[in-house]
Amino acid sequence: MSLSPIDWTQAASDLDSYGAAVLPGLLGSAECAAIIGLWEEEGRFRKHVSMARHGYGSGDYRYFAYELPAPVQALRSALYPPLATIANRWAELLGREERYPEAHGDYLARCHAAGQARPTPLLLRYGPGDWNALHQDLYGEHVFPLQLAILLSRPGEDFEGGEFVLSEQRPRQQSRPEVVALGQGDAVLFPVRERPVRGPRGWSRVQMRHGVSRLRSGSRFTLGIIFHDAL
Repeated sequence: MSLSPIDWTQAASDLDSYGAAVLPGLLGSAECAAIIGLWEEEGRFRKHVSMARHGYGSGDYRYFAYELPAPVQALRSALYPPLATIANRWAELLGREERYPEAHGDYLARCHAAGQARPTPLLLRYGPGDWNALHQDLYGEHVFPLQLAILLSRPGEDFEGGEFVLSEQRPRQQSRPEVVALGQGDAVLFPVRERPVRGPRGWSRVQMRHGVSRLRSGSRFTLGIIFHDAL
């Protein structure tokens, strides 16, 4: 898989400032279409979730099974090392002892030793009226602090509405929303659970949640890449 060049300095700056960073054109249209096509290959997945049934919103998602499809595995392996650099800097700012190894395989070994051995990359499908409640993707003791979502469909052509939304719970203040505009093939990086924010008394952690607003029409597919595995 050939990924578009990524300005990691800008991405790190945007994550620090806003809690989200867009990687424009990470995937091409043909790659997006190929990943959407995996939805019909049920053998690729370990679990299908109906959001409405569990009170998560409305729509469906499927967790991939191991072995991951080649494009999904390539994304996970290629994006982890620069994200680990950001994650380690955040851990230091927040006074956390955990540090993340350079290679994703080494981090997965840590997860698997703790019983977190089920893969977490997922494919999400939304139709008219569907939405995703604000949430955090926590699956066990080990939580890699950053993840990304890649929009596979074409806004304005394949669907209307369905914006990616973040909520930041600031200490002693009202929550701050962030709406991230994405085009087909764009990825958004964001915190899984928390991020460091500098205040008058130094660095503090703020809780983050993400979701998707109501789809007004059409069909919207998203690929989610989470770097820790699940119990």
